[in-house]
Amino acid sequence: MKALCWEGVNKLRVEDVPEPRIRNDQDVIVKVTAGTTCGSDLHLIGGYIPAMRAGDVIGHEFLGEVVETGPAVRRHQVGDRVVVCSFVGCGRCWYCANDLWSLCDNSNTNPGITQAMWGYDPGGIFGYSHAMGGLRGSHAEYARVPFADYGAFRVPDGVDDISALFASDSAPTGWMGADLGGVRPGDVVAVWGCGAVGQMASRAAMLLGAERVIAIDRFPERLAMTREHAGADTIDYTSTDVGAELRERTGGRGPDVCIEAVGMEAHGPGPEHAYDQVKHQLRMQTDRPTAVREAIYACRKGGSVFVLGVFGGAVDKFPLGALMNKGLTLRGAQMHGQRYIPMLLDRIANRELSTRHLATHEVALDDAPQAYDMFKHKKDDCVRAVIRPDGTRSS
Repeated sequence: MKALCWEGVNKLRVEDVPEPRIRNDQDVIVKVTAGTTCGSDLHLIGGYIPAMRAGDVIGHEFLGEVVETGPAVRRHQVGDRVVVCSFVGCGRCWYCANDLWSLCDNSNTNPGITQAMWGYDPGGIFGYSHAMGGLRGSHAEYARVPFADYGAFRVPDGVDDISALFASDSAPTGWMGADLGGVRPGDVVAVWGCGAVGQMASRAAMLLGAERVIAIDRFPERLAMTREHAGADTIDYTSTDVGAELRERTGGRGPDVCIEAVGMEAHGPGPEHAYDQVKHQLRMQTDRPTAVREAIYACRKGGSVFVLGVFGGAVDKFPLGALMNKGLTLRGAQMHGQRYIPMLLDRIANRELSTRHLATHEVALDDAPQAYDMFKHKKDDCVRAVIRPDGTRSS
């Protein structure tokens, strides 16, 4: 079968790889209908995530049709249209039982790598390096889904494929930021980043009762999309001082909740970004914390900062003094999708949550390398490129 493979830093190629097989009795095989580019994939492609090997299949946000089931699968049958959570959870360990699905004890088959890096190992994720389990990714014609009774979800009738696709990762990631960030009715929320995850975080904050959401980015088309579909106010950080602007818009107090939805390759104006970029490229730090710093400084005293963007290791000049002396709560997590996906599919079906607009482009699998180049460099106002293994396009 065809699949999109990582072949080195900034090198992607569509190759022929073996079709997946049932390996455990809780597996299903899914014929992939659609997948999508994701900003966290760019960290892989750029060489910032360790433990990638030439020939690894990438991709983690996908939807498809069940074509084979293992003998212990109870909730799915051949023909089911399912959206698959990007993180794999066994459903039985202490973490899964406590709705902390991305921390599953049993889905990362290479725990030693992340134990050495972070002290403990998180769960496995499709197509995201051998440090995160070495699971084959979803930019392929078929994908094996472990623990499918817990990680694959039937798509409601009436919900189209493209809308459901973003319930795999983007929508639950954004919702988690607002939920675990502690958004309450009447709050003012600031969100750094107007990509798919930032837009979903902004919309989630509104649906959770925020009085006002202010989203921050530099691309006009993304800012406009966030205003239209999330109902947020926006700030172009290239045209103003973000901290001063947020204080002005909140009566001098600052936002109650700040959500960082950018990650390890953050951009920003001024000397701090140049400093971070140089140290990042020289591997003197593994991540650029530009947006995290800004969120910590901007948040009101006693407020909450939630880190949604992907980070891999150590950062320089982290404002620990501001965090402590302002009495902030700092949280972060990879996405606990199984907690949110059923609810989000219902909200999409009820038209409370719009996701289809995120798919600004659709391509065949053969064109996936070009799609990632377009996505990375924001060509043609690309927010997300949907990759269709069979080459069809939605109507």
